[in-house]
Amino acid sequence: MYQSLIHYSLHLIVPIGIALLINKKQWLKISLIFWLSMLVDLDHLLANPIFDSSRCSINYHPLHTYWAIGLYSIMLIIPKQTIKIIGLALLFHMLTDSIDCFLSYRGCLDCEVDENLEKVFKWLLN
Repeated sequence: MYQSLIHYSLHLIVPIGIALLINKKQWLKISLIFWLSMLVDLDHLLANPIFDSSRCSINYHPLHTYWAIGLYSIMLIIPKQTIKIIGLALLFHMLTDSIDCFLSYRGCLDCEVDENLEKVFKWLLN
């Protein structure tokens, strides 16, 4: 239960704090961009089954791959502020999903985790 609380707090509450840090006057617009970044989870609809609690979304779903994360990172260097914020929101979404994967992995060593993430998780747990 605490894992879901952490996951959804990172997706729904923390973006408000990030938005306030970025620009207090536009905190609502920035928060909305962060919340809209959850649309990236539409790629879960391509999986079978759509939801599997033992599967890590990082490097499994198309918009959660390392290539996609690289593109989101490139968005940070584009001069237009809105593009930078979208890139930051998508990267924060990936971080949130990575934290969720870590919490799942801690309790389930047989869970489906990308081998690179698995190495990081094992290192963190030792």
